Parts: sequence; structure tokens; C-alpha cells
Amino acid sequence: MNVFDFSLRLNGFPLEKAREELIAIQKKTDSDFETFLFQKKKSIINYHLNHNNYYNSLVKHINFNDWNSVPIMTKKDLQLPLNERLSKGFSSKKVYVNKTSGSSGDPFVFAKDKFSHAMTWAVIQNRFGWYGLDFNTSMQARFYGIPLDKKGYYKERFKDSLSKRFRFSVFDLSDVAFEQHLKKFETRAFDYINGYTSAIVQFAKFLERKQLHLKTICPTLKACVVTSEMLFDKDKTLMEASFGIPIINEYGASELDLIAFQNPNNDWQVNSETLYVEILDKDNKPLPYGKEGRIVITSLYNKAHPFIRYDIGDIGILSKSSTLKVPVLEKLVGRTNDIAILPSGKKAAGLTFYYITKSIIEDDGNVKEFIIEQLEKHCFKVSYVCAETLSEEKIKIITQEMEHYLESGLTILFERQDQLKRSKSGKLKQFTSHVTDEL
Repeated sequence: MNVFDFSLRLNGFPLEKAREELIAIQKKTDSDFETFLFQKKKSIINYHLNHNNYYNSLVKHINFNDWNSVPIMTKKDLQLPLNERLSKGFSSKKVYVNKTSGSSGDPFVFAKDKFSHAMTWAVIQNRFGWYGLDFNTSMQARFYGIPLDKKGYYKERFKDSLSKRFRFSVFDLSDVAFEQHLKKFETRAFDYINGYTSAIVQFAKFLERKQLHLKTICPTLKACVVTSEMLFDKDKTLMEASFGIPIINEYGASELDLIAFQNPNNDWQVNSETLYVEILDKDNKPLPYGKEGRIVITSLYNKAHPFIRYDIGDIGILSKSSTLKVPVLEKLVGRTNDIAILPSGKKAAGLTFYYITKSIIEDDGNVKEFIIEQLEKHCFKVSYVCAETLSEEKIKIITQEMEHYLESGLTILFERQDQLKRSKSGKLKQFTSHVTDEL
């Protein structure tokens, strides 16, 4: 039984219709695709102008013959209650709702209509299929976070069992934990690894220290797909050597779609089927292929919520080999998460803080921005921009969560600021460690 597909259909996501749409797009000639893209861009703007009061409030003047007249959206534009941003005819109960990770420091709640979300999964399944991987039949070794409360923990484990995956927590990257991971690889016929780059790199370093080769331990492995963080060439080389399988680079954003996926020709192919990706300069002018600039994305199918010329906060380059139908991402700047090294010697992936900071990500728009810095092994500072100072109760909750997910005895400092210091690219890095240690 195709449990993964069935679960999507059961929740009202028309996966078959989405697959048919995807196939039709991919069959278009280059000239037909250009016409299709022009029509989709115009159609999604018209839809939100006619059905979304919030988008209307952002838009002053649009010349439909000049795409560059369409205003740029930022994450700050979206930090107000979701119901104020939904298009007419949609409610939070009739759409897919989720939260951004806050990895850029600008958290918010977003929505996708059900067909748009089905298109997201159709694209993802299509890309994994390039490597013979099927979400319904292929067994996944999943390096992600997992809730530590009893209800949340067992809920995720149950979902994993239905989805043919086993989850390895990124909250503990010690050798003791990795020894336990190895036992699973010895006894389970995993087809692929999927998860956060930094955690998987640490597992590869562990194997290197132990002079072990994962493909020998688990011969069924076909590939490793890393996501959510930067993949550096030296880390890719290390993983290829330690695992003995292809390392595939994925770039995505939960509020949008899968943005780029490394194809079998080793090109980082951009998703042009459901997204329109632009590279802009500081004055919002489009840059030619080969030039570095801000990544700005339009979601072509999401009618429930506008993401039109949305500045995702990353810097990148589209290769000179790109075409309108098959853009290729040559370079991505950002999405690097440090490893937290704790007093006990325990290590935790930077994206651990996604699960911790969920407690301060709310749909009321109160917390606008936040960053977390590790000042010393025992000392962390949470700097935030907030309409109202965090209450003692909220601070206590965050501190408890920090110690719960990491370890006790930590010092957590809180500092409310009017504005957070940004990188030259204009992006906030959610977690930065100032602790130096040999990883």
C-alpha cells in the first residue's frame, strides 16, 4: 500500500491532479514554457489583487507589461496574524498551515491551498525519483529533530513508521549516540539518508575517526540528501568517502517549495515548475545569469496566501548555463548553522534551536526577530526585537526548553533590542557559536 500518497489524499491534497499538472509542464517546449510562465505570473497576481485584501494593501501601482513594477515582499511584511493575510474563500481550517523555522531570524505562520501543497509534494517526489527513491517504498534514515515531550515524541515516531523512515535525533551528536545509530544501520535496510547537513557531517566525521564505511555496514544505501544548511565542498567530499553513496544537495523553504535539487548531472536544478526565481541587485533590478544577488521568488500556484516577488533572505547566483525552463543555481550564500558545543562535551546541531524557539514563535506578530549566540560553552544569549518585552513566564519557559533539549546548568541571557545586527547580505543568522573547539 502506498501509505505516503494515501495520507496526502486522505487530508484532501489532490496529488494525482498535481502530478498530471507537473507532467504537462515538463513536456512543454521552451517557447511554450515561456508563454506558460508569463501567463502564470500574470494569473497569480490578478488572483491576489482580486481576492486578497492584504496583498492589495501592499500594492500601489503595477504595470502588467513591466514585471519589475511588482513590489518586493519581505518576511517583515508577513508578521501579522494569518487570518489577515488569507485570500477570500480560504480559512485556516481549509488550507495547509505551518510555521517557518525562523532560521533567518524572521519567523511567521504561512498557508498554502491544498492544490498548491499537492504540487509541492509532486515536485519533491519527482526529484527524489531521479535517484530511484520512492517515498512509499524506500526506507529513509532521517536526521532531523524530534519533540522531547512524550505526546509529540510518539506522534512523530508513529508518523515515521507509516512513512517508511527511522528518525535519528540531531539533539545529541556525541559518539555514544552515533554508536547507537550504527546499530540501526547494521540491522535496517535503509535506502537513503535525509536530513540536516551539519548533523550528517558530524556522523561522517565519526565514521572517519572510526575508519568505518557506511555502505559496507548498510549495503542497501543508494543516496544521501542534505537540506536546510549550507553544504561545503570539503564536507561533501568527506561524506562521499565515509558513506560511499552520492551526496545530493537540496535547497528549499517551507513557505514556498523545494527551490533547487541537485540533478544526476551534478547541476543544482531550480524548480521552475511551481516557482519563478529571480536574482536581484540592491535596487531590486534583475541581474543577468552569472551575477550574484538577492534570491527573490514567486509562488505560481499558491492562491491561499501571496508569495509574489518574495525576498527569501538568501544571496545566490544563477549559472550562465541556465534557461528559463531549466535554471541552474550556481552558488548559494547563507544557511550555515554552527554546532553548539556544551560544557559536558555534548554537541548539538544549530537547527536544534528551531525546536527550542518554537516556544517564542507566535501568530500574534509580537516577536519580530530573534538571534541566539553561544558566548561560552555554558552561556547563551537570546537577542530579540519584540513589541512587548518577554514576560518572566515566557523567559522561564524558553530557559527550561533550552535545558530540556540540551543539558542542565546553562546560563541563558535575554536582551531586547530595537534592531538586530545583520550581515552584509541583510540576513540574520539565527544561531551563531563563538565557542571554538575541534569538531
